[in-house]
Amino acid sequence: MVKNIRIKYFTDKIEKLTYIDGKSDWIDLRAADDVKLAKGEFKLIPLGVAMELPEGYEAHIVPRSSTFKNFGIIQTNHQGVVDCSYCGDDDQWFMPVLAIRDTEIHLNDRICQFRIMENQPKIEFEEVKSLDRDSRGGFGSTGKQ
Repeated sequence: MVKNIRIKYFTDKIEKLTYIDGKSDWIDLRAADDVKLAKGEFKLIPLGVAMELPEGYEAHIVPRSSTFKNFGIIQTNHQGVVDCSYCGDDDQWFMPVLAIRDTEIHLNDRICQFRIMENQPKIEFEEVKSLDRDSRGGFGSTGKQ
């Protein structure tokens, strides 16, 4: 089923978002401004969009696989989550980053990607003394190779 997503662009200088069917269900986001960062500097990079997500859905924003190699930045919250209530005219999306080296990001550079996910269903926790399943051996138990 196709979902209709209302989108507001904060600039006409970035390419419009496109969904490429059959390639990936992640959609690239672009820097909406030129940004210079010194090593160790933190900055919110504007992504130039706001969206009205359907009730019960959220967007997950992560770096592209080449972002660190190309720009020397890491996303400080590791994954951004935009819920459907962040949908007003001033609710532009940003990517919070930390520079590992001096770097420049240019307007329209593809720096991150997102996908829209259905919210987690309501759950209840049931406390037990034992899970009655075989143990894998604890954290880090699968080895190095």
